[in-house]
Amino acid sequence: MAAAAFYDLEGTLVSTNLVHTLGFYARNQASLVRSFTKSATTLLSVPLFAVSDQYSRKVFNDLFFKRYKGETEDRMRYFAGELFEKVLKPAVYPGAFELIEKSRSLGLRQVVVTGALDVSVKPLMEYLGIDDYAANHLEFVKGVATGRLLPPVLASATKASWIRTFAEREGINLSDSFAYSDSMSDLPMLSIVGHPAAVNPDLRLRQTALHHDWPILNLK
Repeated sequence: MAAAAFYDLEGTLVSTNLVHTLGFYARNQASLVRSFTKSATTLLSVPLFAVSDQYSRKVFNDLFFKRYKGETEDRMRYFAGELFEKVLKPAVYPGAFELIEKSRSLGLRQVVVTGALDVSVKPLMEYLGIDDYAANHLEFVKGVATGRLLPPVLASATKASWIRTFAEREGINLSDSFAYSDSMSDLPMLSIVGHPAAVNPDLRLRQTALHHDWPILNLK
């Protein structure tokens, strides 16, 4: 049976997070006034995002993705390349390529499971050479974002259930598989594989990794 390496993205393979992407789109509005207003709103919302993320990833997602309401799908796709070049590409951790290459040399399927938006991560996945990835999808009505995500919303336990379904479908043995994340919110995803590892971990995940004797990697 085949095995895979499952990666979280933000904070794990790249130093950026969802707010950096939102900030980029906020700065690139159709008019200067709209760019200024959106950027200011994003900046002022950062403490709220941080608190809600600590409380619940679901509450965070509900609050956060509402900020995309009114964005057009065409515009988001148009700016995806620039977002990649200016924000995401420079943010790839130096050790990310090494980890992926080492993992690939072991014959593992490379899979990214991220709460980021599909439209914003596609060029990054191509750059990293990742064919299999799952990301969140904004709901668009007549080409305009409603501010809601289409289910399943990838976060915490949902990431783990996506991995289970993927493994079943693709004939992947999870006991032989690896998972990498920086965040305690990804504990369900780390717990379902035979070889979990904490990457640039937050304090809680570092303590959990030490307790379970999981490897702790620093890709910075």
